[in-house]
Amino acid sequence: MRELKKLIRGFGYAFEGIFTALKTECNMRVHFICMAYMYFFLLAFDFFEISRTQFAIIFIANGLVIGSELINTAIEAAVDLHGETHTKLGKIAKDTAAGAVLAFAIAAVACGIAIMYQPTAFKLLYNYFATHIFALILFVLSLAAAVLFILFGFGKKEKK
Repeated sequence: MRELKKLIRGFGYAFEGIFTALKTECNMRVHFICMAYMYFFLLAFDFFEISRTQFAIIFIANGLVIGSELINTAIEAAVDLHGETHTKLGKIAKDTAAGAVLAFAIAAVACGIAIMYQPTAFKLLYNYFATHIFALILFVLSLAAAVLFILFGFGKKEKK
């Protein structure tokens, strides 16, 4: 029973880490919002023809981006823990970790384009919004809310 509690507590810490990154890292919120919109359009509309294998590729690409962003956040926190002074090695650690995130993000976008470049699907999506004005208004409002979330997160920031 003790091991089960330890396991559950470990999952809690992991989720706390994800939420902390969402709360404190603007780039994590960008990745999260982009994924949310992509999954919404893939799952809410049947305009795109996506196989299970293609979905798996998208899941893996998204997991790599989010995972690398979490590792980047951990590296930045560990370097900052060392002190306020900026060092050459600290800069290298932070910059290369950020570079890894960028590399994974570019690869994920390339996977998304390769899988989701379906002009017919985009025409159907355009026609849907052209004929469903209320849905278009909700979409535009959601974009505004997404931009605010990306820029400001959940509101008040924690002090370091």
